[in-house]
Amino acid sequence: MTPEPQTVEQQPDHYDAFAEAYARANDHGLFNRWYARPAVLDLLGDVAGRRILDAGCGSGPLVADLLKRGARVAGFDASPAMIALARQRLGAEADLRVADLTQSLPYESGAFDDALAVLVLHYLEDWSRPLSELARVLTPGGRLVVVVNHPTIPPVMYPDVDYFATVPNAEEYDFDGVTATLTIWYRSLSAMSEAFTAASFRIAAISEPPVAPDTPRELLPDSETDPTRFIGFIFFTLERIS
Repeated sequence: MTPEPQTVEQQPDHYDAFAEAYARANDHGLFNRWYARPAVLDLLGDVAGRRILDAGCGSGPLVADLLKRGARVAGFDASPAMIALARQRLGAEADLRVADLTQSLPYESGAFDDALAVLVLHYLEDWSRPLSELARVLTPGGRLVVVVNHPTIPPVMYPDVDYFATVPNAEEYDFDGVTATLTIWYRSLSAMSEAFTAASFRIAAISEPPVAPDTPRELLPDSETDPTRFIGFIFFTLERIS
């Protein structure tokens, strides 16, 4: 199957139509609950007392994880429905706002020690302003953890796509019984690296982790090799260098 061409990025409130189903799926599904979230927490390590911004926080599961570990957390999402769900989950424990990563962020420069952009940037064609804004709100030496769809997915699943082009692909997902179409912008590993460097980040680590050790076996894919490792997301730990 070849990807369907798209020319327009999703609107900021795209998730409003299926926010509750997406939140339920993320709370229990393989890719978020047992893969992305545990890996991000491992990359961050001890966060007690650190000021952390979750960009595109959705319904707030990572914010909740970080608060339990003693971090001081703020989060924003472009979807008002997602922020409403996050407020239900977290109450007054975190600073939660409706904001768009493609615009100026409503935080002071140097306000955070760490920032997260977990499964957010791959919805955007242009990473320059989002990365520059995330760099701005970090302290010098601050960390940014980025998680996006793995760049080798198009060569494996869509061989007609030019790996070296930044191209959109409309993909259909099932979120707890609700079907939604998301547009993912794929780009090469070198394009990602160049975008990070242009925004004054250096790559401290690139990770392709397994799922969490306690992942329920019934959620893992059938595989003749190790089912706990598969091509899904790629994880970057970046450091702001100026």
